[in-house]
Amino acid sequence: MRYLPGEPHQLPITCLLAAYKGRHFKFEVADKCATITLNRPERKNPLTFDSYVELRDLFRASADASDIHTIVVTGEAENFCSGGDVHEIIGPLTKLDMPGLLAFTRLTGDLVKAMRACPQSIIAAIDGVCAGAGAILALASDMRLGTTRSKVAFLFIRVGLAGCDMGACALLPRVIGQGRAAELLLTGRSMSGEEAERWGFFNRLCSPETLLTEAHKLAAELASGPTFAHGMTKKMLQQEWNMGVDQAIEAEAQAQAICMATNDFHRAYHAFVDKQKPAFNGD
Repeated sequence: MRYLPGEPHQLPITCLLAAYKGRHFKFEVADKCATITLNRPERKNPLTFDSYVELRDLFRASADASDIHTIVVTGEAENFCSGGDVHEIIGPLTKLDMPGLLAFTRLTGDLVKAMRACPQSIIAAIDGVCAGAGAILALASDMRLGTTRSKVAFLFIRVGLAGCDMGACALLPRVIGQGRAAELLLTGRSMSGEEAERWGFFNRLCSPETLLTEAHKLAAELASGPTFAHGMTKKMLQQEWNMGVDQAIEAEAQAQAICMATNDFHRAYHAFVDKQKPAFNGD
């Protein structure tokens, strides 16, 4: 059965994504930083079947995109994302059979897998509502900047669903701790911006006026660094969740040896010798 409306989404074979035009969200690239802006402000930027697919495909393609070093995800008009669109997702889900429902939940999980697997650092710039699947998008990012008026809610339980959605039960305890994650996932209550920063969900708080500027500043800092090494760090952060300490130490030995063979490592050494700042190229 076909459960996703619209035509199949195609990405450029070259995976040079700077010229890519988003169909279900805004996509812009400047100075090797891509910005994804969820742009349905009249409904607080909800996700649809089509935007799930396009986001998944875009994050998958970014793994081979040499012209993108960092990614910022944000929302328009003082909100991040209100989750799955009630009329375009929630309603149709009530009419699907079990194979169709499982196909959908696997699709949403595939988006998180694509975000965690892409080598670029992902920074979520969060203002206003950040709920449901929108909160998972933020959670799946590598870093999160918020505002005092942010409201983060994993509200699946409020609509009769389990809190174990899109990897929430695996990811959230690792970010804020088991007890705090259990509280949010079992109650579905909102977490304020100050609380989110205090609990470690937000890396820091910004004013609403400077939020996106601060996110791009952080993205630019990362984009100018040794991006191959950044990608290796992200990969190890992901993989070592499933390793014992001894296995993780060995994995890091192998990963670091690979990084020591890069040109960026040699550039850094020669720059240090010459008392200059290294210029990294990501190779």
